Amino acid sequence: QVQLVESGGGLVQPGGSLRLSCAASVSISSFNTMGWYRQAPGKQRELVAFITSGGSTNYADSVKGRFTISRDNSKNTVYLQMNSLKPEDTAVYYCNARRLVASVYDYWGQGTQVTVSS
Repeated sequence: QVQLVESGGGLVQPGGSLRLSCAASVSISSFNTMGWYRQAPGKQRELVAFITSGGSTNYADSVKGRFTISRDNSKNTVYLQMNSLKPEDTAVYYCNARRLVASVYDYWGQGTQVTVSS
């Protein structure tokens, strides 16, 4: 069974930084993509960034140049380095693992709260 456990969320002032981690119970190399999504109160869940098994990355326009997604296959962990945080980055951040085998299989973590406030 696939389990994803996020950590690293918290309260930070505007302009600050946080690093989120997502530890998987299985090899992350078995997934086509690993990603981070976020959901703010009253809003739909949105894609923040993803990284492919080959290492290619993709970011939402709102976080380009500020956030960096990376992976450590030896630790089965994906990271999201968040710099220059803004109040509008406040949300619950979810880790996602996606496997494409005839159909799309998505696995989710429980989420970690990020609050950007002075």
